[in-house]
Amino acid sequence: MSATESQAAASQARTFQVRGQLVDIRERRTYAAKVSIVDGKITAITPTELSGGEAQGYLLPGFIDAHIHVESSMLVPTEFARAAVVHGTVATVSDPHEIGNVLGVEGVQYMLADAEKTPLKICFGAPSCVPATTFETAGAAISVAEVEALLDDPRIGYLSEMMNFPGVLGGDPECLAKIAAAKQRNKPVDGHAPGLCGEDARAYVEAGMTTDHECFTKEEALDKVAAGCKIAIREGSAARNFDALYKLLGEFPDQTMLCSDDKHPDELLLGHINLLVRRAVERGIDVYDALQAACLNPIEHYSLHVGQLRVGDPADFIEVDSLEDFNVRRTWIDGQLVAQDGKTTLPYVEPTLANRFVVQHVAPEDLLIPENTGSELRAAELRVIEALDGQLITNSIAAEPLIVEGSVQSDSTSDILKMVVVNRYQEAPPVIAFVKNFGLKRGAMASSVAHDCHNVIAVGVSDDDLSAAINAVMDAQGGLSAVCHEDGIRHVLPLPVAGLMGTGTAEEIAHAYEQLDQAVKSWGSPLRAPYMTLSFMALLVIPELKLSDRGLFDGGKFEFCSIWQGL
Repeated sequence: MSATESQAAASQARTFQVRGQLVDIRERRTYAAKVSIVDGKITAITPTELSGGEAQGYLLPGFIDAHIHVESSMLVPTEFARAAVVHGTVATVSDPHEIGNVLGVEGVQYMLADAEKTPLKICFGAPSCVPATTFETAGAAISVAEVEALLDDPRIGYLSEMMNFPGVLGGDPECLAKIAAAKQRNKPVDGHAPGLCGEDARAYVEAGMTTDHECFTKEEALDKVAAGCKIAIREGSAARNFDALYKLLGEFPDQTMLCSDDKHPDELLLGHINLLVRRAVERGIDVYDALQAACLNPIEHYSLHVGQLRVGDPADFIEVDSLEDFNVRRTWIDGQLVAQDGKTTLPYVEPTLANRFVVQHVAPEDLLIPENTGSELRAAELRVIEALDGQLITNSIAAEPLIVEGSVQSDSTSDILKMVVVNRYQEAPPVIAFVKNFGLKRGAMASSVAHDCHNVIAVGVSDDDLSAAINAVMDAQGGLSAVCHEDGIRHVLPLPVAGLMGTGTAEEIAHAYEQLDQAVKSWGSPLRAPYMTLSFMALLVIPELKLSDRGLFDGGKFEFCSIWQGL
């Protein structure tokens, strides 16, 4: 091909037209149109007629996930993008505090650098709570000065979720300084206050919060809406609040958005925000209200440089098969066709590695809990974490201990299992508690994805399997494992990027994850997403009872407590 022919081909690639039924969300109308694109911008939208033989695809702005931790997909940003664009996602609002807890500002810079290699428009925030509390060991801390420096970076669009809502309500100087830094730069502040209602919700919002994605009842959401807060309706792999909140889309179309928060790779391959729009429409939400939340509200709230399918906008738009199913046919970002017919056109990018990990092995005898001595304690009941499927909150319940040869053991009959957290940043003894509803009858599972400090967390039936599962994650310097000596099974998914993300393709990592997921479910777990649920058992900022590398934690009283009731 001659130079002239090459230039002509390149020019043609930058200039093209797309015909279809154009969905004008703001004007709440749909009409046949031709969209003209030149150099990544929409230059004209011309009403037209579609001939009978033409495909009747629907053109609409791309979907936006209004709050997600990309790390939760176990994929680096470039690979997350390859999976997300297939489902019509053109942008995300992403909090990098998971990698921030491991690597500090260096981790945030890692995400920014990797994201620059993909056209997906990822708006990162400055993590506000690293570490989330002082009651656990993280790999790093991000100071007020570092938050201010991040907020000065034009690639940082907002202050990430302020999880320390007790600190905000109590006037903690560091919390307030970070909020003030965002306000001074006219950047929004994300909230995070599960269960907060009434005057406390009003005071929290008035302190500067502009969104909340943690509502798990409509009543809670209404209190926050009344205070002036936008609600990001969350439906992730573990926390699933859509059913409780979806009616807000029709009642408050200007104050709602859609998000996943945490999304495992196997589910990301099946769908993203498009699935939530489909469910909303199926349940009677007006299609324009659902699309406003999914496509437009995040752009306005976070000042995203994302097109809205208007003349002069970046050509960020999608074609779907119908306004009922929302199966995505094609996705464009800045005029680049990034996905077509269920496949991405984006190339795989080999990730660089970054990690912080101190390998220490755990022996079965390290997990022994001696039977209580002292007559007044012999009858004491265990204080047990009750995990709830589809929720991040837990309950605190009492249970009789199973004593075998003088030590407390997992009781698979009553589903009271040992849970262990091991510090991954420095040598320290394992910390042990008990949990209900994981349902394992044999085997053990472990993970270095343990929000938010990402120490190694495990649950299992026998101490032998527990220690083997923990050591498998240690040897990989981060990852997920499932071990059952009885079945002769040892599955490991290495996550060498901060112990949170893998280096393979989305399909490869999803397949490895599915092996783990199927194994623990075959051992009896009834949970929809056992590993995602496990990862939140260390999240101290969400009540009621959680486990950190320093001990069992009462999230209501915000203090450590004994594994024994009454102590």
